[in-house]
Amino acid sequence: MTDFDSRHRLSDPSSTAGSDRAMPRAVPLQPGSSAQPQPITARPIAVTGQSAMAIHQRDDLEEPEEISSAAVRNAPPWLISAAVHMVILIILGVWLIANLPGDSIELVVEPDIYAEELGDQTEFDSPLGIDDIEEIQEPELAISELPPVEDPFATPPDVEPYPDGTFSTSDLDSRVIGLALKGREEGSKRSLLGKYGGNKTTQAAVIAGLRWLARNQQPDGSWSLAGPFSGGVPQDMDNRQAATAMALLAFQGNGDTHQKGEFRKNVVAGWNWLLKQQDANGNFYHEGRHSHRFYTQGQCTIAICELVGMTGDPKYKEPAQRALDYCLKTQSAEGGWRYDPGVDTDVSVTGWLVMALQSARMAGFDVPQDHFDRVTRYLDSVQRDGGSRYPYQRGEQIKLSMTAEALLMRQYLGWDRDNPALVTGMKWITSQPNLISYNQGRDVYYWYYATQAAHHMEGETWKRWNAVMRQIVPENQVKTGRESGSWDYERPTLDTWGPQGGRLFVTCLSIYMLEVYYRHLPIYSNIYSD
Repeated sequence: MTDFDSRHRLSDPSSTAGSDRAMPRAVPLQPGSSAQPQPITARPIAVTGQSAMAIHQRDDLEEPEEISSAAVRNAPPWLISAAVHMVILIILGVWLIANLPGDSIELVVEPDIYAEELGDQTEFDSPLGIDDIEEIQEPELAISELPPVEDPFATPPDVEPYPDGTFSTSDLDSRVIGLALKGREEGSKRSLLGKYGGNKTTQAAVIAGLRWLARNQQPDGSWSLAGPFSGGVPQDMDNRQAATAMALLAFQGNGDTHQKGEFRKNVVAGWNWLLKQQDANGNFYHEGRHSHRFYTQGQCTIAICELVGMTGDPKYKEPAQRALDYCLKTQSAEGGWRYDPGVDTDVSVTGWLVMALQSARMAGFDVPQDHFDRVTRYLDSVQRDGGSRYPYQRGEQIKLSMTAEALLMRQYLGWDRDNPALVTGMKWITSQPNLISYNQGRDVYYWYYATQAAHHMEGETWKRWNAVMRQIVPENQVKTGRESGSWDYERPTLDTWGPQGGRLFVTCLSIYMLEVYYRHLPIYSNIYSD
């Protein structure tokens, strides 16, 4: 037995039971006394070294006991309680450290920052924010070579249920939202801003523009081209359906819908009004000049198809289908659209309707390919210089605005990024004399289409255009007063189409331009591997 056990037994009175120390001492009888037994009283006695040795020898014969067992058995209650609580505290501490939140990246929009000086591009800790392709790890694919995607916005086919039950089936619609609208979601938006050259200044300008639109919404939920702001069109030129659709496109381009976002209430009120304007045929046009009819229909169809694509809300699917059907039924024999149903064609109106059909595809609606083929044949009939430049109508003078719009249509209709006519046309558009300038040749309609086409091209084409666009457009936004957040179409120079659309028109197109980084994903490349 250990020294600890010996000492413990020597100090514990209960351990002497059955030992020599507990034996009664013999008391001798005195002479002459009667031999009466005397009561025996046990009392403690000193233990001599010899007695201790005897005790030790007897203890050696007992079964040995572990130190830990003896310590626990004889430990005072307060010590055991303290040990248990200490273990619990250690476990809680480890759990807390393991669940501490990691570092997060947050895009902070500062509405008072503008582009008087070109700021640094926003950087994000994401492969999407890396400019050097060599630094990005290529994904490993199960198949060594995958075939090119013919239609990046095609949806999966509907799968019929199998009666033998060997395949999982569901009553949910198998169609999915087109990928082109996914960039508007908050997480994607942050990464795409970094990858494609947006920054705090461009996004602050977007938010300021949306707040201006929110302040100028009518009590019934609509917007007007005539006011209540300054710089509106004359009352006889007003078109509330077109104005409301354009405002809704600006909010939705930022990711705001009737379900979420800072401007959710504005979107809800706008759609509550606009849906009431659609007739049984799917047509939205009711007021404004005769030439407004299919501009209005195109804008309203784009807006409602985007909303379906972004939310999947069944409430909007039936009116979206009616709007699409009206567009398809009114396409002219020539291949496009103009001012009257089924009559004549021009590049300008046709561009809005092609985007309406494309938005319907993105949302999962069926759009027969023949309608796109007819547009292609029309563009072939009006193109110049091998397809690199375009007029407003056949036989007219070439225009930058019509060329940018036609080349964007060509991109959606299937031209490859390296198509010689597309490359040549985009070099002309992004050459120094044709870049954005508010001092000469101001044309926000042209800039809007050129911005989209250049963004889809990416690479040097986009860098040349964006380097100017992201600087100059925010610089010219109104920064003070009642119209802060809008763009003036008269100052510093008169915009080409500003008088026809007024302040709301140029403001919405400017917002679309600054949303380009995430509004539609580029159609030629996979952003997760480029």
